[in-house]
Amino acid sequence: MILDMGPMLRGEVDTLDVDYTIQPEPCAGVEFTAEAHVVGKVTDTGGYMRLVLEADMPYKTICARCLDDVIGTYTVCFERTVAEERSLTQEQIDENVDEYIIVRDGKLDIDEQLVEEMILSFPTKFLCDEDCPGLCPKCGKQLKHGACGCNTKEIDPRLAVLAKLLEESDD
Repeated sequence: MILDMGPMLRGEVDTLDVDYTIQPEPCAGVEFTAEAHVVGKVTDTGGYMRLVLEADMPYKTICARCLDDVIGTYTVCFERTVAEERSLTQEQIDENVDEYIIVRDGKLDIDEQLVEEMILSFPTKFLCDEDCPGLCPKCGKQLKHGACGCNTKEIDPRLAVLAKLLEESDD
């Protein structure tokens, strides 16, 4: 979205409201079920302009432990100081790339930095429940539905020879 900052730069308004939708960038293993809804505002307090946005991204993916579907909405908070292009040097912009969003020719393009923030902050793994026990490593049954009955006692392979000797001595 490109905001016309002219009224704010001329001092005619102190606040510009932002409310629109944007398509999130595809992520591996995640299906975005709708466009992200972005809400926020640009405020001017005595020449100090600040952009504050929240983007709600509805998604569907699978649990990293038990492979069940996980459906939810992830919220990204995005804040930047708004500065006119001529008010900062290129060195200041380069050193503080995550601090500023630049007004160029009276326009503020928020999509590029917002999409980047959405990609970088989106989790790589989701769980259906914080206490999800996952799958049985032997049979693959979902352990949240109950125990599977597999033998969980593992013999250290380095001691397997001794266990075999003990079995032979019992015979």
